[in-house]
Amino acid sequence: MHQSLRSHYLLNKVSSNILNRPPNNKWDISVLPEGCISTILSFTSPQDVCVLSLVSMIFKSAGYSDVLWEKFLPSDYKDVIINNFSSKKELYFHLCDNPLLLFEGNMSLNLERKSGKKCFMVGAKQLDITGGDNPQYWKWISHSCSRFANVAELLNVCWLSIKGKINTRMLSPKTIYAVHMVIKFSEDTYGLDHAATDVNVEFVGGVGHASGGRSVYLHSECNMRPNVHYVRHQHQFGLLRHRYGHIIRPPTFLISTHFPSERRDGWMEIELGEFYNDQGEDGEVEMSLSQSKSVHWKAGLIVQGIELRPKKNNA
Repeated sequence: MHQSLRSHYLLNKVSSNILNRPPNNKWDISVLPEGCISTILSFTSPQDVCVLSLVSMIFKSAGYSDVLWEKFLPSDYKDVIINNFSSKKELYFHLCDNPLLLFEGNMSLNLERKSGKKCFMVGAKQLDITGGDNPQYWKWISHSCSRFANVAELLNVCWLSIKGKINTRMLSPKTIYAVHMVIKFSEDTYGLDHAATDVNVEFVGGVGHASGGRSVYLHSECNMRPNVHYVRHQHQFGLLRHRYGHIIRPPTFLISTHFPSERRDGWMEIELGEFYNDQGEDGEVEMSLSQSKSVHWKAGLIVQGIELRPKKNNA
């Protein structure tokens, strides 16, 4: 009943605008050509089309139109996709479930299922990781759960700094994007929850609106035990390494977004911030994570990349 009422409301609202008729006048939709119905549906969303297809055979038939589903695909999809799919609808859902690798396999693109908006992940190889090219500090490994060929594993550093950029023209317009770093922790992780970590999202040389900077805690133990934490970290003197621990207490005002959370793909993510992309004319967005105010040894962080996806409250 809920789906039927919603679909009736959507169709009534959209068709009223297109056909220039009073929204409450009764009419028989079956008199319209299928192409006209597909055009009406193209003014809704992929989610609405799927709902409407469940309540009427007329909508179901129109809902297979290539013209309709091409409206939901990125305008530049032909530049990056070999069209070997039987329909545009099949292609759309393939892009929702199977991230497409770009830039020599160091960035991925997929679509948000409900809206068709673009989601990107900037892979670790595409990020600016301080010391990332020094095997004493970081190593590059393959990971069975990663969409990229390599991920970065932190071996031993005092200064942690990771930055990434993306051109806003690549993103969906009129969209609020949330930015998350996608991470894991090795069995030998230490030192990451010793102090707050600074994260920031900002436009580089542009005028767009971004959330700016804040502080988070990296290690998942902070989320499980918010009052008391045992922190292991390491000092290195030549070839001799010494580990010790002590107790710290993070601020009591911290909320869940200040800690890593689990993802459905087996990884974890920490929110870096958000920004509004208007028409993609704001240049580049820079995203960063750094831990430099408290200098101590840390290791065990595994970085897959930085993900940008539409916020759930987007219209």
